[in-house]
Amino acid sequence: MLVSDFTYDLPEERIAKFPPRERGTTRLLVLNRKTGAIKDSYYKDLADFLNSGDVLILNDTRVMQSRIFCVLPDGRRRELVVLEKHGNEPERVMYRGKLHDGDTLQVLDTDFTNPRAASGRPVATGGRRSSSRCRAPESLGFSKIRIKHILGNGIAEVESSAPLANLAEQYGTVPLPPYLHRNATEDDKKRYQTVWAKNMGSAAAPTASLNMTKELLKKIEEKGVIIKYLTLHVGLGTFLPIRTDNIEDHQMHSEWYSIPEDTVKAIKSANRVVALGTTVARTLEYYAKTGKTEGEDDIFIYPGYEFKIVDALLTNFHAPKSTVLMLASAFAGWDHLKNAYDHAIEQKYNFLSYGDSMFIC
Repeated sequence: MLVSDFTYDLPEERIAKFPPRERGTTRLLVLNRKTGAIKDSYYKDLADFLNSGDVLILNDTRVMQSRIFCVLPDGRRRELVVLEKHGNEPERVMYRGKLHDGDTLQVLDTDFTNPRAASGRPVATGGRRSSSRCRAPESLGFSKIRIKHILGNGIAEVESSAPLANLAEQYGTVPLPPYLHRNATEDDKKRYQTVWAKNMGSAAAPTASLNMTKELLKKIEEKGVIIKYLTLHVGLGTFLPIRTDNIEDHQMHSEWYSIPEDTVKAIKSANRVVALGTTVARTLEYYAKTGKTEGEDDIFIYPGYEFKIVDALLTNFHAPKSTVLMLASAFAGWDHLKNAYDHAIEQKYNFLSYGDSMFIC
């Protein structure tokens, strides 16, 4: 089975570059995975497609402000994304720009990269864009990150003057997906986070949940649907492309998860188990495979996989050749899914993280 088998033409104008003005006003494509039938609807009407006794499971992870801007001693800027840490593993980052073993970077405040000095005064550029070379002002302190070892594929092992998670919270910003081609705004700090985000640790958002509102959750509960939570910290695998031709050769990176006992009990008595997002789906299926309610999840789901717990899936429209597209393909069948994607493009649905959603049932 080849990675190239799971692709489609995604026009640039169909990629949602910003969140909708109001959370929850996006569209919803409903796909019957048995028949391939398609229905156009709206996310706010999700309750119409759920039944009393269904269990809807949400991921309560919280996204770290893991994108950090730094400067080398000669003034060259570098950008880092703090990656999830597993147990006693060393701290790791993704980086943009050239770095070498032993390089030391000084952390910049995100306000300074706007570009504004730490004092808040605009940087004079004479009408030109600010230079890529700058020096961190002393008022920011001297938080340092040292490159211990370049691991390859844009990943480095590092050590820092303070815990990386603390530096990210103090100086970092939202790690928007690179395909958005823009820096995060103040609005992104709220909108690239679910309304129930609780447990800090993700390097990216569980994006199918970004359209969910408290009002819709209340409406769903009033219909008799049971809402439960688990935690999966979205990690390294979200950022890395598949670098093999054969799907079977791809190795998923592990992500930490935890499933509370009350969620496990609800699953066992559910009418249907409805996973809100691929993060929830792969966590539940890893639990089905191992029986473990906490640990490291490295399951890779692609066509041919038989789902053991998940009965319905609420998910976004995913990028071509991505692992999450393959998971959705395994659940719906590639022929049905590809037909639904073609329909969505024709009907001008918005795709990817800030876009519209689909309910596969």
